[in-house]
Amino acid sequence: MGEIKKIAVLGSGVMGSGIAAQAANAGVQVVLLDIVPKDAPADERSALAKRAIDKQKAGKPPGFTHPLRVGNVYCGNLEDDLDQLADCDWIIEAVLEKLEVKQEVYRKINAVRKPGSVVSSNTSTLPLHELTAGFPDSFRGDLMIAHFFNPPRFMRLLEVVKSPYTRADAYDAVCNFADVALGKGLVPCKDTPGFIANRIGVYWLMQGLLVAIRQGVSVEEADAVMGKPVGIPKTAVFGLFDLIGIDLMPLIAKSMLDNLPQTDDFRQMYQEPDVMKKMIEGGYTGRKGKGGFYRINAEGGKKVKEVISLSGGQYHPEGDKVELASITAGKEGLRALVSHPDKGGRYALEVLTATLHYAASLIPEISDDIAAVDDAMRMGYNWKFGPFEMIDQLGVDWFIEKLEGQGKTVPAILQAARGKALYERTGTVDRFITLSGEYVPIAKPQGSLMVGDLKRGRNPIASNRSASLWDMGDGIACLELTSKMNAIDMDILSMMEQSVAIVQQSFKGLVIGNDAEHFSAGANLSYMLEAAKGGELHKVSDLIKRGQAAMMGLKYAPFPVVASLTGMALGGGCELALHSNAIQAHMESYPGLVEVGVGLIPGWGGCKEMLLRHNGDGVAVFDMISAAKTAGSADDAREMGVLQSGDLITMNRVRVLADAKVRCLGMVNGYVAPMRASVYLAGKSIAESIEWKINANASASEHDKVIWRALAHVLSAGMHDGTQSEDELLELEHEAFMKLVALSATQDRIAYMLVKGKPLKN
Repeated sequence: MGEIKKIAVLGSGVMGSGIAAQAANAGVQVVLLDIVPKDAPADERSALAKRAIDKQKAGKPPGFTHPLRVGNVYCGNLEDDLDQLADCDWIIEAVLEKLEVKQEVYRKINAVRKPGSVVSSNTSTLPLHELTAGFPDSFRGDLMIAHFFNPPRFMRLLEVVKSPYTRADAYDAVCNFADVALGKGLVPCKDTPGFIANRIGVYWLMQGLLVAIRQGVSVEEADAVMGKPVGIPKTAVFGLFDLIGIDLMPLIAKSMLDNLPQTDDFRQMYQEPDVMKKMIEGGYTGRKGKGGFYRINAEGGKKVKEVISLSGGQYHPEGDKVELASITAGKEGLRALVSHPDKGGRYALEVLTATLHYAASLIPEISDDIAAVDDAMRMGYNWKFGPFEMIDQLGVDWFIEKLEGQGKTVPAILQAARGKALYERTGTVDRFITLSGEYVPIAKPQGSLMVGDLKRGRNPIASNRSASLWDMGDGIACLELTSKMNAIDMDILSMMEQSVAIVQQSFKGLVIGNDAEHFSAGANLSYMLEAAKGGELHKVSDLIKRGQAAMMGLKYAPFPVVASLTGMALGGGCELALHSNAIQAHMESYPGLVEVGVGLIPGWGGCKEMLLRHNGDGVAVFDMISAAKTAGSADDAREMGVLQSGDLITMNRVRVLADAKVRCLGMVNGYVAPMRASVYLAGKSIAESIEWKINANASASEHDKVIWRALAHVLSAGMHDGTQSEDELLELEHEAFMKLVALSATQDRIAYMLVKGKPLKN
């Protein structure tokens, strides 16, 4: 099968339209079709698809990485536009979860599609062998399941299922495209009910609900325990019910019960409690309804967050932060949490023991590969650790002892791991145990690379408390930031300086990247605040001067420097990327110069770099920096000027570092450091325009105006018309920064951000 260039999505619900948006983000042409609304006039026959795309555009965050990506989608209907499928390479069915509806759509598809095009179903409940029943082998050979998770732009998991008939080249083409172009993490699944993530995830959710009711644990207590202490997002159990829709659970459960083996534990466990029935009957179906286990009560004009009582079904105001000794104990590890005798520990023990036992009992039914199961739960439910990684944290023998004490059967995979661990993490390759008791390497897609892969079984070239330098091979080194939130401090600046010297002597190029969720949250504000309040402003001055020098050292090094950009790159983190010679950005990168939120301006060359990229348009740069604008994607960052024409975007998070290395290697031969830059500024005009904007902003606080005028002073070169060198602009940044950091109003903003995590308006 050839390259996938055009995709059709049939069904424009939340999932279908989200899949269409992500395909459009990948730069391919997309056809989105849905049914014709009853009695629709001629100009409204494609209204369902059009409205769905409008919702994707307006989402917070949107399904599209940039408004211009919408132009890649053609909206039509299943009666007038079936001919659009004739040149599609991949046709994705995302219609109602009813077998007869899906098969009727397949008959329509098969009449118009081109030979060799792949057809996939986004089903989460129907087995592939039922979907293909009654169709000729020619169609069966092109059909597979590709199950996306919502929202498709952000959730990495794609569960893929093939039948004995599915053509290998068709399956491989979809998997490769989904990996590289759509940014998905592929998990091959067997053709079993719920596949992997929902099979385990739905069981866990129902356990979380039923055990809470049985043990008398409140909604707030359950979520406080089953969230961060376990390595699960803060939505935990009840917040996740509200997010996905409480009314969806009985529908999923019915489908599971229709298809699960008679002996499956889900059958013995599942029941629909009265509180859930009453909530669904009353329209309390979660965020899409009038509320769910949590709701916002706006009666009386004041919004109050309320939570339901699982015993009485009545709402009451959410209390203060849950304080349980088990949660505190959980900081020492998962076993400490579940071993604690208080109600939180007892709740965690029962829910996790049941869930982890269930997951282990499904090997090899749902997969032969425990690493794939863990991958599915991490990517599909955003768990920090998969179920088998959790068992290793508890200890295999400890967990077996608990199961035997409860009279539970010990699953075969745990029997194979008695006296050992499920994972072997020594040497340069991680391995997992199989049913035979042997360890095999964890398979990784070719072209994927994380810093963790560089570190296994190796020592860094250089290291300190906040950063390390690693050998990537082929003459390329990698600078990894390791401080909290990768905030840039003196140790990181020192390692930047060391890296330049080491790479110049022993390597060909440098990549800057890490495995954390975010590239860097900026400068170390705690250090600045402590120095400023302690009357040691010279320490702040040294930090700014040294940071400027380190950034310029990277920019003008005699070798290429490539930033492997992922997640947030705020303030100083953005400045670090700006001073790299090239950027390889994950599509989900969110850089921004946000210093005004803490009462400051960019001080490590951010103003300078943006002036250079915007050809001296100080007003445009002011608009961006004064609003603390953060890009919503790499597409958005390109429009802002953070990414330039030669910078590249990677869709899959696990491929960014590898692509950055390839980019760096491609720059090595004949590399010449850039010439020192300068920019002409119409200083007086810039200053006047900015002053007009400041005075016209009715919502600005007095301190906002102080910060903005300091910024204007830099961007207008002190109202001076003429060409400015980089060094001159850096000196202006330093001067303005030091004036602002000395102000109590700025120090108040910094302190508020450190405590509250959001800007103070003062």
